[in-house]
Amino acid sequence: MEDGAAIWRIARDSEVLDLNSSYSYLLWCRDFAATSVVARDETGEPVAFVTGYLRPDRPRALVVWQVAVDRGHQGSGLAGRLLDALTSRVAEEQGLASVETTITPDNTASDRLFTSYARRHAVALEREVLFGGELFPGETHLPEVLYRIGPFPA
Repeated sequence: MEDGAAIWRIARDSEVLDLNSSYSYLLWCRDFAATSVVARDETGEPVAFVTGYLRPDRPRALVVWQVAVDRGHQGSGLAGRLLDALTSRVAEEQGLASVETTITPDNTASDRLFTSYARRHAVALEREVLFGGELFPGETHLPEVLYRIGPFPA
């Protein structure tokens, strides 16, 4: 739980993620620690994270909620290594049939991350709009495109 404030700051400073309340990051660290991962620098300070959860109706489907890397550590492949480590751990501990995430059409970094992840693991990647922009309240929001990666071998 002690990582909650740090990952909230990393998410905020990314300037591209939808920022959730600081309280939600504390809850995430408590309730979804088994399906999330944090990278630390040489001083032990969190510098990157991947948060996820298992879908209640499909408990072998890992939904990746957010991926963020502190600016000083970007460009080193850290996000891909974290995603690999997390999915490997989930596969070993709970079984993994697929990985899902949503990405807006303008988020080329996330598109590259998940496309290369599917290629690296030699599994299929399907895309379809999950939430149209009109479903979001208030200001305009781009559609959220569902990336479904898998199935992974049993």
